[in-house]
Amino acid sequence: MAQKQTDTISRLITEISKLPGIGRKSAQRIAYHLLTHPASNAENLAQAIIDAKGSAKICSICANLSHSDPCPICASEKRDHTLVCVVQDAKDIITIERSHCFQGVYHVLGGSISPLQGIGARDLRIDKLIARVRQGAKEVIFATALTPDGENTAVYISGLLAPLNVKMSRIATGMPVGSDLEYTDEETVAGAITSRRQL
Repeated sequence: MAQKQTDTISRLITEISKLPGIGRKSAQRIAYHLLTHPASNAENLAQAIIDAKGSAKICSICANLSHSDPCPICASEKRDHTLVCVVQDAKDIITIERSHCFQGVYHVLGGSISPLQGIGARDLRIDKLIARVRQGAKEVIFATALTPDGENTAVYISGLLAPLNVKMSRIATGMPVGSDLEYTDEETVAGAITSRRQL
């Protein structure tokens, strides 16, 4: 019985450690937190994950994760639909939205061009971005990560968009080189968005 209990705890730790940014020690702390608190806490967490997984949709316009299609941002008449912010992942939208400095719309690429990881331009939502620009975008802001892959992706896409005569800019001041939006505070993101540089 004790062996079975240990096996289930080990399995829980292993599953938690598969989450991004969670190492074995953090997974162990989370597992023991869940196991030593009321069962209702774990049940609520499990149900929230199941509900979110079951209801989450990918926006057909920007590829954001949302409960509806189109997502609330794309559906909003208060947003500037001529100003498109290009991000690598849907989670980056949350970071920019927390800064309260951007009132345009987004376009999720689904990653960045990374030859070492076998990700090429065809694996990203670049064609859909070009189509959106042709439909009336006036400015494209590249908010891809300030990493070599993020920079190369922005440069590659800007080359494709150049013949369309759209204004292009890149997030700048405040974002440390090699950083991801996900781990950046709101004030830094706000500074990067407002002081973007033209490509």
